Amino acid sequence: MFALRYSAAVLLLATALFASARQTGADDLDRKFQSAVAHFNSGQYGAAQQELESVVKALPRSFEVLELLGLVYSAESQEEKATAPFEAAVRLRPESGPARNNLATNLARRGKTSLAEEEFRKVVELEPGSYDANHNLGAFYVNAGKIAPAIPYLEKAQRGNPAAYDNGYDLALAYDETGRLPEARRELQELLKLKDTAELHNLLAEVEEKARDFVAAANEYETAAHLDPSESNLFDWGSELLVHQTSSPAIAVFSEALKRYPDSARLTVGLGLALYVDGKYDDAVTALLRATDLDRSGQHAYYFLSKAYDRSPGQADAVIDRFRRFADLRPKDGQAALYYAMSLWKGKRSETSPAYLDEVESLLKRAIALDPSLPEAHLQLGNLYSQRRQYAEAEPEYQQALRLSPNIPDAHFRLGQAYNHLGKKDLADKEFQLHQQLYQQHLTEIDKQRSEIKQFVYSMKGAPVPP
Repeated sequence: MFALRYSAAVLLLATALFASARQTGADDLDRKFQSAVAHFNSGQYGAAQQELESVVKALPRSFEVLELLGLVYSAESQEEKATAPFEAAVRLRPESGPARNNLATNLARRGKTSLAEEEFRKVVELEPGSYDANHNLGAFYVNAGKIAPAIPYLEKAQRGNPAAYDNGYDLALAYDETGRLPEARRELQELLKLKDTAELHNLLAEVEEKARDFVAAANEYETAAHLDPSESNLFDWGSELLVHQTSSPAIAVFSEALKRYPDSARLTVGLGLALYVDGKYDDAVTALLRATDLDRSGQHAYYFLSKAYDRSPGQADAVIDRFRRFADLRPKDGQAALYYAMSLWKGKRSETSPAYLDEVESLLKRAIALDPSLPEAHLQLGNLYSQRRQYAEAEPEYQQALRLSPNIPDAHFRLGQAYNHLGKKDLADKEFQLHQQLYQQHLTEIDKQRSEIKQFVYSMKGAPVPP
């Protein structure tokens, strides 16, 4: 979480202890400490630990020895062992800002957030004008998800050192997270004058996206990807193009990205989506099949594969195989059973024997048993009964689908048809009227598609979907 700031302190520790050791005639302790310092600085933490544990027995109240011992333990990822020497050092010199900062950092790494916050705040009280003190408290708040409280400390640190890259980035991120987009943009632009990095362009792209300047956002993502063609930066660039329905450039970006990262599941899903939006349904199915092989349990690939398969059933055997595998991998997942049922139903419709419908029916009932809250499963089971002219059985399935999700236009229409066949004309007319009202109010296919793509993109980024 935080880098312990020990380098400058270590250079002073040796001199301080040397003087103390000479006064007591403890030359051997001094040599051991000097050796421990050398081992610590060269990354030989085990040797430094052994020497310091020997020295601390003789000098249990030496601030310098305790501080360095804590740093050694921390460097070895022994954070619990580091706490005691850091606490002892603070008791010896409670006015020492660096000592309290090291203790605070240790506590933060151990998840002791309340205690860490208390120590970081004491450092600021001791050194109110210190860049390090204000930056560390601000960064602590950012990492703890307390964005608004972080801003005043990050601002004070930045005023004290306008060229501080890390603090400036944290401040811009905090502005972005709290919706202060003009301030975030200004801070990032100032930092870019000092250091042109991919991460600054990527964050600026996020700011421009939130500000709804989509062209600027795409340009910043592109710049970030050119500066650092990482899998993440390439995904962000392609996704920005995809979210705003510029499918051909998105296809080009994802295709080139996959040459670098051929085993990236999310890049492959992105390519499949871009191909789908571009109307290249066969190619979309091919890409999404590949995505399911790269991440066999990843739900996004299967969801979009089901959509592409609606438009391109030509690869039925391969699609059915993938959905069968998904259902086997997730035997308690109703959605997986539903996917398998629908892939089988669509893929086998050309068969002259309707026997496969028994398996589809069984799978739909299984999906409902596993997850009774799936309106689509009830709707499709109703459709299957209607196909068999079993309208009395279809009626309660449509009704249940609408109880779970009242605004499905197709469910109202299908229920109206079932009522007609059952001689319930008044009820049928009511359902047809509701269908017409909902159909006019319903999202257009493009709007729905964009919403689904946003859900995929932002879930892959681990961010909430913007309005």
